[in-house]
Amino acid sequence: MTSAGVRAILVAVLVATPSLLLPSVSVDTTQIVVLIALACAGLTFFDYVSVYPSLIEFRDAPPFNRIRYMSLFLTVFVLAIIARGQTDPNGLTLFIEAVGLVIGHALDFPYSPVRLVILGLPEGASAEAVSMTRTAAGMAYLIGLLAITFFYLILKLKNWPAKSGAFNVWINLPTFDPTAGGDVVDRLNRDARVNLALGFLLPFLIPAIGKAAADLFGNAMATEPQTMIWMVSLWAFLPLSLFMRGIAMARIADMILLKRRRAEVPDAEAILAA
Repeated sequence: MTSAGVRAILVAVLVATPSLLLPSVSVDTTQIVVLIALACAGLTFFDYVSVYPSLIEFRDAPPFNRIRYMSLFLTVFVLAIIARGQTDPNGLTLFIEAVGLVIGHALDFPYSPVRLVILGLPEGASAEAVSMTRTAAGMAYLIGLLAITFFYLILKLKNWPAKSGAFNVWINLPTFDPTAGGDVVDRLNRDARVNLALGFLLPFLIPAIGKAAADLFGNAMATEPQTMIWMVSLWAFLPLSLFMRGIAMARIADMILLKRRRAEVPDAEAILAA
């Protein structure tokens, strides 16, 4: 229960971070953020305190969810600092903005995801909004790349998830039914490929969706800092999450296949001895 409570508090802090760091937030926005933070915290608490799984995957296979949380928290925190620096600059905001500006320009080349984010801004966006979006997209993309690299190193060097003990597919993959039909290894590999493909395509698809939403709901991304923070954060986090899920499912399929081969060896030796 204590562990679930700590996780719930951390999730609530993540949701409330932009409102806590931005200098000017309306009362209505604060109330909505508090409501969403409590809902996310409650979902996290009840999922982790329950014996039976519901939605959260890999809850007993650290550090999968810890890497995802830290990547999203760092993205939201850094983007909130960048947005704060537009009205209340200090040494930290100027430093992060300078680093993000260099990274954003380095990643802003034709057909790149960062370029598509900038092109997804509504027409008539100011030069300041374009520059801030480029900086935010560059920092978010860099954090996502570092997170997926760190997870891959953990998987290879620490033999994840075997080192954390026995891996329970039902607990760690509650939305995956191993008895739905067909070989479980083939289904895991197929789902892994689908997740990897979606993770590759989403950075290019989300800006197009954002552009269509901007045509319907106005230029909130260019004028509202919190909208920009969450849009760019989700643009970077969702592909990262899908990439990690695809790599993890492929790893689990390899573990099941290896266990099958090991189980077949004693059987073959027994047949030869007989």
